[in-house]
Amino acid sequence: MALDIQFVDVFGAQALSGNPLAVVLGAQGMTAEQMQQLTRWLNLSECTFVLPVTDPAADYRVRIFISEREMPFAGHPTLGTCHAWLAAGHTPKNAGHIVQECGVGLVTIARQAEGRLAFAAPALIKTGPASAQELLQAQRLLGIRAEDIVEAAWIDNGPGWLGIRLASAEQVLALTPARSWPERIDIGVVGLHPAGAETAIEVRAFFSDQHGAIVEDPVTGSLNASVAQWLTSTGVVQLPYLAAQGTCLGRQGRVYASQDASGQIWIAGNTCTHVQGQLQFEDV
Repeated sequence: MALDIQFVDVFGAQALSGNPLAVVLGAQGMTAEQMQQLTRWLNLSECTFVLPVTDPAADYRVRIFISEREMPFAGHPTLGTCHAWLAAGHTPKNAGHIVQECGVGLVTIARQAEGRLAFAAPALIKTGPASAQELLQAQRLLGIRAEDIVEAAWIDNGPGWLGIRLASAEQVLALTPARSWPERIDIGVVGLHPAGAETAIEVRAFFSDQHGAIVEDPVTGSLNASVAQWLTSTGVVQLPYLAAQGTCLGRQGRVYASQDASGQIWIAGNTCTHVQGQLQFEDV
């Protein structure tokens, strides 16, 4: 079997500074087990597989995998997959936007200024305050005190995010989280930069992998989408704004959050294919 594959950098301020993604095109001949095994072998944050649609309103269907499981939605795979699909010569049914079919349903993607792609932030599927036990877990994982948390809430749009806001971006950048954790956990941490800074907020995303190790994600579209919904609803930030992520990993991730006249929040970033070729295997 030989399949077209692209390695796309997503959300980078410049080349090789965002979150890489592998996109396998025409993957209908692969099983879910093969998709999962290839994702583990590539060892990236996510790998996506483009398939024929089942919903006639969609332009393409995608399955999104991390090293241990399939995800119903993720942000940087959404923009990276759309970029690869367009780069492969495909044309959307509607000239004004692209429609992606994935685990959460249909996600609309639009072209914005300077060639950036943007996805419409999906609705949150879990909201509300965290329990005392959940907050204690977050404190222990992040190595902080209860008084360091300014605000906390469930901001889950699929991956499972618990949002933690600290008093400043400086505090976010200073975090030294635990290296392992006995339970499945997904925490997004955010803090404000000083007024007049290049970026409005600093974001960091931590999750546990299948071995219990804590991994920091370079740049996370799904988390930034839910953070934008959360912080604008509480009046902490105003749209549009620019978020930074990946600083502690040597990346220069930049996420553009905006809102249209209808109130829909959009999450945008740069996308660039750095590698393309053929994936060849007999049995993945």
